[in-house]
Amino acid sequence: MATGKTILTVEDDETLVDVLKYNFTREGYQVVTALDGTKALELARRERPDLIVLDIMLPGIDGFEVCRILRREMTVPILMLTAKEEEIDKVVGLEIGADDYITKPFSMRELLARIRAMLRRAEMKEPAPAPANEVMLINDLAINIARRKVSLGGAILNLTPKEFDLLAFLAKNKGIVFSREQLLEKVWGYDYAGNTRTVDVHIRWLREKIEADPGKPRYLITVRGIGYKLEE
Repeated sequence: MATGKTILTVEDDETLVDVLKYNFTREGYQVVTALDGTKALELARRERPDLIVLDIMLPGIDGFEVCRILRREMTVPILMLTAKEEEIDKVVGLEIGADDYITKPFSMRELLARIRAMLRRAEMKEPAPAPANEVMLINDLAINIARRKVSLGGAILNLTPKEFDLLAFLAKNKGIVFSREQLLEKVWGYDYAGNTRTVDVHIRWLREKIEADPGKPRYLITVRGIGYKLEE
């Protein structure tokens, strides 16, 4: 089944590269591969892939720096691979603009499911974009959906793409409580019974950016036992 989609796979373990390429090709994807960060940047700029699977531990330029550079240049979905269990690796990856992460060893079935979901999300463009000057105002928080800009008290905030998506979704549905699983489905585009820490990490980083006191949030509210909501 041909999908017409191209995946750039960046991994220094050649055996794993072969496994990933075999499985991605079976699913109908075109695959280009890089064994180091320098080659990854070159291929990403030249091939303009539809999605990048990016290992953190790379020779030369590591995956964090590759992600940081690419995020300044393009909006391609990035899924990071990490062999480490430390949460800081996952948090840093998400903070610099990765859309998702998966920890080695991983299930190929779950990896493929996440890739399909990320590609679906990338295709789900608004059919009729909001006017460029249409801004959602919540107290001193201003969210421009069309321009994907957020400001607080007039100061522009530097949000990652997924932080913006999460904030915009909650803003459009302000006052409504969503579970972590619902947010994964609505914002990330997939529903799986795995780790929901992705949502918690993004909420924490958003609070660091939009709350005067992240420990006592007035916008992003935790509803104990349920999930999160954006309060006006």
